[in-house]
Amino acid sequence: MHGKINKTMANNLLKGKKGIISGALDSNSIAWKVAEKCVEQGAEIILTNAPIAMRMGAINELSEKINAPIIPCDVTDNDQVIELVEKSKAHFGGKFDFLLHSIGMSLNVRKGRDYTNLKYDWTHKTYDISALSFHKMIQACYQADAINDWGSILGLTYIAAQRVFPDYSEMAESKAILESIARNFGYHYGKKSKVRINTISQSPTVTTAGSGVKGFDDFMSFASKMSPLGNADADTCADYCISLFSDLTKMVTMQNLFHDGGFSFTGVSSDVLR
Repeated sequence: MHGKINKTMANNLLKGKKGIISGALDSNSIAWKVAEKCVEQGAEIILTNAPIAMRMGAINELSEKINAPIIPCDVTDNDQVIELVEKSKAHFGGKFDFLLHSIGMSLNVRKGRDYTNLKYDWTHKTYDISALSFHKMIQACYQADAINDWGSILGLTYIAAQRVFPDYSEMAESKAILESIARNFGYHYGKKSKVRINTISQSPTVTTAGSGVKGFDDFMSFASKMSPLGNADADTCADYCISLFSDLTKMVTMQNLFHDGGFSFTGVSSDVLR
């Protein structure tokens, strides 16, 4: 084990497995916590992020802590995605077992443009970064036969794909596309190599990406009151990811899995009505 990683939960669920974790920006990131827990559970991983995110974040610190190499990749460039898969296979000496897609950014939200006044070239870029990148990563793995049979691919999503959250804006469509890709490619990859593909629909979470949404703090409070178990935090989401990378969930595929303390199926809560 490398660095000061909590070993209290360690029971080698991922012993001998290898995988790619994208999107670890800083210690608040769900992907950061997933990377730590993968290593804690016995896996060997590669970290990847966009060059600009690497300059903004602290991924080098994580790399040193868990002894994981970093392969930069701009997911808007399909050649770089293909190269990421090739370099990962070379590093691991063959196929790997899991992949986490934790990538999302809305240019219109970041630049303060409302949903009713989108700049469409920014919208196309948002979809490319946040959704089509999932297809690119899976397709690169599929075409290179890069993932072992019964491997696992995960994407992180949000319930705005199904319900209206006005300030989530164009990211709602991005997440709907992401979830559709998991279902459709889940069929093809399942038939080819028994690789399973799922999305995790997570509670609003205090991360650099999540906190960029207008009114985020008020919504966090509302979501917590609407959830019988309260909001699921990044740490518990990472635990859920580990279970889906493990062999304990081999027959789960093409699913959108709500990890939200019950928010998704609660119509009204007494805490909200007070």
